[in-house]
Order: sequence, then structure tokens, then C-alpha cells
Amino acid sequence: MADITALKTRNAARWAAAKITRGPEFDRVATRLVMAKPRYQALSERTGVPWFVIAVIHEREAGQNFSKSIAQGDPWNAKSVHVPKGRGPFKTFEEAAIDALTNCAPYAAKWKDWSAGGTMTLLEQYNGLGYANKGLPSPYNWSGTDQYKSGKYVADGVFDPNAVDKQLGCAGLIMAMQTLDPSIKFGPPVSLPSPTVQPKHVAVAASLTGGLVAVLRANSVEIALGGVAIAVIIAIAIHFLWKKKD
Repeated sequence: MADITALKTRNAARWAAAKITRGPEFDRVATRLVMAKPRYQALSERTGVPWFVIAVIHEREAGQNFSKSIAQGDPWNAKSVHVPKGRGPFKTFEEAAIDALTNCAPYAAKWKDWSAGGTMTLLEQYNGLGYANKGLPSPYNWSGTDQYKSGKYVADGVFDPNAVDKQLGCAGLIMAMQTLDPSIKFGPPVSLPSPTVQPKHVAVAASLTGGLVAVLRANSVEIALGGVAIAVIIAIAIHFLWKKKD
């Protein structure tokens, strides 16, 4: 299984190095995606997903067809038959999009890292991590750039190393959109918080308390209750002794 943190790092490096190889195609699509910015912005305000991310998902999944869901490209006014299956029917494109971003994997509305590497990794998860598990760039992101040459899943679980993805990738689309709308920017990288280190006296007290309770439990419930009280007194005493030393 792909390491998400490592994948973010690889995707950040790919973004920094990537160059578009199918410029005119990207320009045409980017123009119509940017023209629909207000509609995508309304979805962004309700989900927290950047509008340009919603736009490129819509393009990859449904060719920006507003009669189809961004979840998998199925019509949103009927129950979906492709993964994610069984979604809908919905009353509007917006209702279907909010469901896709909020309630369907990879749960984009819960994603917090909208840096370049984080954004590319979220988009890659939207399509699946099969390429990452092979150590390959995903065409979902990198098709149409110099980061991708060939290799494509042509069916579920069927990988053809010689097949070439003809669709435009999300990375190139965002690059082309940025030339039209300079306000499109990534956020800062988000890293996991460092583990909290307990003060020495708290750790020692917790260890003593746990040991006493374990021993006393082996005898009886009544003794254990008394043991807990004793352990608490010991913990408090250790706390003040250490505080006095400091």
C-alpha cells in the first residue's frame, strides 16, 4: 500500500519539474473550466475543496458535462451504476457534487493539505493508488506532461504498460488554468503533528498507577478499588516532589 506522506513528497517534486506537452489541448479545456468558476466556487464554499480541484475532477470524470456527476460520470438524476455505485438520484448537479466530495472516498471535503503535493495526492486517491503502488506517476494527474509516458489500467486490475492515457491530466489542467487565472494558488504543506511528550513525573506516575492496578485486579474488585486510591495518592506525591526539585 502506498505511503501517503511519501507520495505527497513525490508528487510535489513532480509538480515542480513538470512541463506541459500538449499545450493547445490544455488551453482549450482550461478556458471553459475557468469560465465556470462561479459555479465551482459555490461548491467550494460548501465543501472546503478548492474550486479548481472540483473543476479538474469534473473534467476527468465527466468531461465537464453538468448533466453528469463528478463522482464517476454517471447521470446524477438516476442511481449510479459505476463506482461509487448506488448514489442518487439527485435533484441537481450541485447536490450530487456535494455528496461526491463529502460522502464518497477519498472524502475530499475532509482533506486538509492543499499544497501542490497534497492536492496532487488527493486527486490521485480519487482515481486510485494502483499507479503509486507500482512506483509510477498516475496519468490521472500527469497525462499530457513530461512526467508521464505510458502505462494505464485498461480495466479493473488490468494494467497495460504500453497503453497511453488520452485524457488530459489534472496537473496540466491546473497549470493551464493558472495562466488564465493567477489567483489559483496552492496552500502551504500540512504535516502530521509531532507526538506529545509527557513530563517525566507524569509518565512515572502513570506507570506506577498502571502497575498497582494490574496487581490488585488479580486479587479482587474491592482490593483493586483501594489500590487505585493508593496509586492516586502516590502519583500526587511524586508530582509535587518533582515540582519541588525543578
